[in-house]
Amino acid sequence: MKAVIFGNTCRKEVALFTHDLMVALAEHKVEMLMERDFFMFLRDCGFDMSRFVSEKNFIDYRDYDADFAFVVGGDGTFIHGAAKLGNRNIPMIGVNAGRLGFLTDIDGSHIEEVIANLLSGQYTVMERPLLKLSTEQKVYTDFNYALNEVAITKQDTASLITIHTWVDDLYLTSYQADGLLISTATGSTAYSLSVGGPIMMPNVPGIIIIPVAPHSLTLRPLIIPETSRIQLQVESRNNRFLIALDGRPNVFDESVGLSIRKSARTVKTVRLNSTHFFDTLHSKLHWGSDNRKFLKKGYDDPVDDND
Repeated sequence: MKAVIFGNTCRKEVALFTHDLMVALAEHKVEMLMERDFFMFLRDCGFDMSRFVSEKNFIDYRDYDADFAFVVGGDGTFIHGAAKLGNRNIPMIGVNAGRLGFLTDIDGSHIEEVIANLLSGQYTVMERPLLKLSTEQKVYTDFNYALNEVAITKQDTASLITIHTWVDDLYLTSYQADGLLISTATGSTAYSLSVGGPIMMPNVPGIIIIPVAPHSLTLRPLIIPETSRIQLQVESRNNRFLIALDGRPNVFDESVGLSIRKSARTVKTVRLNSTHFFDTLHSKLHWGSDNRKFLKKGYDDPVDDND
């Protein structure tokens, strides 16, 4: 078995979780690959990984393969890891060292259990769809795919932008708003959730269109079939707008038309058979928790007139 390991190089707790992960993988004779920069980060945090990873195990993005990819950090790190894997179709496992972590949903303290489940085949590989951005002029840079969302927002102006929107060549509406999100079901618990979008289970075949701070109260999130093609034309007071694919920004001129649809590419993620998406809602969003005991304490506290 061979595993590639990616990680966030901005948080020291990532080094601790990664050290525990590598010790556990080594005990099961798993060969490990990683980026040189991440290796140096671990070393600078006081962990000598040279007994697990040598110079020949540094990846250069041209010629490597693995059975699994471990990503240690938060959901942002997971998404960047997916972009680095490209079309290699290596199943990804997210180890949470961040805050919420819907994609990195494995607790760092359960590494041993996770590896035991992997080696015994107690897991399911889920294929998550990507959105693909296309433009006639091909003005985007780098990786024109998004696992979570494509965000179209205003740039260098406080004024609203107008986003003319068509679905399968049928006119939908013109959004006057701070922006517009085109989100996958995976992205429904990311940016989309923060602006009032619905939560979708990862295997639901749909795309969410959700305005950001719309000027009309009647404009609501819309879920369309995942086979749909979305076309956008933006009007902005400064003649520019910002487009971000999973947070990777590009500035476009308003003359550029956008086409967004589901890609044939997918990102493979690993779900342990002992867990379910509902478990994530319980642990991350506290669904089913009774908070009345905390509220009651507030009511029972005596009032201090000096407060």
